[in-house]
Amino acid sequence: MNTHEHESAPDRLGEYLIGKKIGAGGMGSVYLATNIHTDQLVAIKILPSALAREPGFVERFHREIEALKKMHNPYVIEFYDSGVENEIYYYVMEYIDGETLTNRLRREKRIDWKTVVNISIQICSALKASHDAGIIHRDLKPSNLILKDDDTVKLADFGVAQLFATEKLTVTGGIIGTAEYMSPEQAEGKRVTRQSDLYSLGAVMYVMLTGRPPFSGKTMLAIIQKQKYGQFDKPGRYVDDLPIWLEEIVCKLLEKEPQKRYSDAYVLSRRLQDVINKYEMSTSEDTYALSGTGDASVTPTMVHSGAEPEAGAGTLMQGLMRAQLESESTGSKLSQLLDNTYVLLGILVLLIAGGYFWFQERELTPQEMFTQGRQILQQPESPEWYTARDKFLLPLLESDPEQWETEVQPLLERIKVYEIRSRAGMTAKRRSRTGPQNEAQRFMLLAQHYLETGNMAQAEIILSALVDILNQNSDDSDNSRQDEMRDLARQMLNELQNNSSRTAERFIMLTQSMANADNLVKEQKFEEAARVWKALIILYEQDQAEVAQDMVRKARQKLETLPQLKQAALSETDSQKENTNNE
Repeated sequence: MNTHEHESAPDRLGEYLIGKKIGAGGMGSVYLATNIHTDQLVAIKILPSALAREPGFVERFHREIEALKKMHNPYVIEFYDSGVENEIYYYVMEYIDGETLTNRLRREKRIDWKTVVNISIQICSALKASHDAGIIHRDLKPSNLILKDDDTVKLADFGVAQLFATEKLTVTGGIIGTAEYMSPEQAEGKRVTRQSDLYSLGAVMYVMLTGRPPFSGKTMLAIIQKQKYGQFDKPGRYVDDLPIWLEEIVCKLLEKEPQKRYSDAYVLSRRLQDVINKYEMSTSEDTYALSGTGDASVTPTMVHSGAEPEAGAGTLMQGLMRAQLESESTGSKLSQLLDNTYVLLGILVLLIAGGYFWFQERELTPQEMFTQGRQILQQPESPEWYTARDKFLLPLLESDPEQWETEVQPLLERIKVYEIRSRAGMTAKRRSRTGPQNEAQRFMLLAQHYLETGNMAQAEIILSALVDILNQNSDDSDNSRQDEMRDLARQMLNELQNNSSRTAERFIMLTQSMANADNLVKEQKFEEAARVWKALIILYEQDQAEVAQDMVRKARQKLETLPQLKQAALSETDSQKENTNNE
């Protein structure tokens, strides 16, 4: 059943003839299409019109399309074109005739470790291209990896989900990602980084090697809890011939703390190539087995029996292996020197001092100023935000408002909200020391709680009512504290109502849940489908957004017609059985 059953695909968009649907998701449906000029087969994704009507959507859509255009990599599905026709937004990409990694695993259960390394190195190349373009994938999983017959990988579905991913997502607000492959920080709704994608790659490698994800559970919340706090079995428990070097890489990728993982995809790809090199060196039939006595005079013997040692490649390999072992056991002079803590601290101090004076001596470029300011705002709220405003953002805006206003103004608005909240005693640090000081602050804290837990509808109701009552009170008194509360409530309400990111998250949560329920009906799991519809009604019946009300209405209709849906599904099954018997 089409996730967007109220929408139908046109026969043609731009220069593309639309064919059969080949995929669907919360952010739209994918169709096979043909370029009328070149006869080239392409995949075209049609975005729901409900999103296109949201404030700020079109601007963000085009901005991210520009980033996707820069991402040329042999292991990423190539972006071709985008456009809008009759208010239908779409984009065109490379069509790959292959199978998803999910289907491969269903068929083969596990994949040998050498192929896993080969696939993972290709994914690293794709992720590096993505990260260099400023895009975090956020949803790396087997179903987004397409394998051709020669095991060439194509990373798919950068799609649009991450176009709307904010720096903080909540579980109840709809985390963008898949629980089994989601990093702990993403599960907690924290800011995602390139290390978040590397964690997901670690989970994908784990499932390729073992046939199971590192964490699983009956519900999404159960899996998320395990991602945050659980410990997984090392993959070597399930794979007898797994090299220890590869197991260490997977375990490092699945570290809970992002900084303990690899710094980027390129470094990871080098470590993966090292696994192949070490394995080939250790298993080469020309490699001599060194004696364990440590006596250099002991004559080495060949691994395979009956062979006479001879000069040449074998002798050279023996020398290399011995040098490697001696280096690892005793270390070179340089490595011994660098192993000294005080020497390392001294080098670190010199690097920091040198970097400081280098930055002091040269003037930052406008782009560097913007980057510095934005990085400060990515940290938890603190007075340092004012430094970002005064030292970096305001000077940018004053020097070239035409160029920087679009990017800088939203950041300044965030700082303004923080400043108002700070004066009103609403920041996390001040809230932890004191409770609400008055009724207005008590309702503000309640609205803040609903925002943090993802209950946007209830937060909007409280903030709207609070703005109304504080507006009235401000006419009757000269209470500056209440004026600050009113301004803060209005700022929070405006941010909530104008935030296209949250709108998209809501849309994703609703449409994906409805699609899941439809699939459960197809599988004749009627009770499970009913539970999904009831849950959507409970969570969203107070949400005043058009899309929420539409989905709640549809969920009620589905519940009312459940007996007919059961009968239709059972009849279809009986018909299929009868056709099979007739054949």
